[in-house]
Amino acid sequence: MAVLVFFAARHFATSPWPLAGGQPGVLVAVCLLLLLAQGFKAWGWGRLFAARERPRPLALAAGNGGAALIGVVLPGRFDDAMRVAVVRRYPGCRTGVSALCLSLVVLGLIDSVALAPLAAAAAVLGGGVGVRAGLTVVAVAGVAAAGLLVALPRLAGSRRALRFRLGRWLSSRTTSRRRLSEAWALVSTCWLLRALAAFLLLGTLGVGFSLPRALLLLCAGAAAAAVPIGPAGAATQAGAGAAALIAAGVGGSQALSVTLAVGGLGVLTGAAIFLAAIVWRTGFSLATTGTCAWSPRDDGGLAGWPA
Repeated sequence: MAVLVFFAARHFATSPWPLAGGQPGVLVAVCLLLLLAQGFKAWGWGRLFAARERPRPLALAAGNGGAALIGVVLPGRFDDAMRVAVVRRYPGCRTGVSALCLSLVVLGLIDSVALAPLAAAAAVLGGGVGVRAGLTVVAVAGVAAAGLLVALPRLAGSRRALRFRLGRWLSSRTTSRRRLSEAWALVSTCWLLRALAAFLLLGTLGVGFSLPRALLLLCAGAAAAAVPIGPAGAATQAGAGAAALIAAGVGGSQALSVTLAVGGLGVLTGAAIFLAAIVWRTGFSLATTGTCAWSPRDDGGLAGWPA
């Protein structure tokens, strides 16, 4: 983090802020696309729970927003802990911590599956040998994740697995293939919206409207996010994205500006959703309390008058 802060401070001492040269209309469109992508990601995550214990979509979106905030200052995987904490503490949540952790593992596999066609397309469209090799690894990992997801319901329901307590627990919480397909479609829509946002952002920041570079930036950040432990979630993704753009022929200063802009907008939209969830729940609680305190009586009076 100290090295990152040093290079960032030296960069901004002689260069403008990353979003200073962007067109306001395009930047607003990028923010709207990222907000919409957050909604589809939360919707897809919700399909991994049984109907009786499924958290509310706003709780899942708030969990993703809190993860974007915590990823700025804490190492990787702390963002997943933040997701679990926010969703579990959200009012009305009937899901346990273990079920939330299991859903995050499955969600990570679905992310890999959704990224596989994007990585394959980026590898076909162009890039150096090293870039294509990295994208091929991402695509192959997505295919392997798809095979695991297809086999998971059968493995969890096998007689050998049901002999053990852990196997019985997994069998009762394994997502059906239909709901896995629905989650995959929603998460894939999320990544497509992010790819479109990256495409617009590259164009407005002077790199050029390049679909291969947008897909490369997206896949590099997602691959860095899958690292078990990194120096910081956002810093690791920014470094991976900048390295990928440099390998694709973008200048170092320009690549750093773009990746910082992408990370900054991601944190901004995540914080907006997180704060919106807090405001919504606070307002709803106050409205409910006010209604209970001043509910009308049959005799025309008001119940709950202050002493």
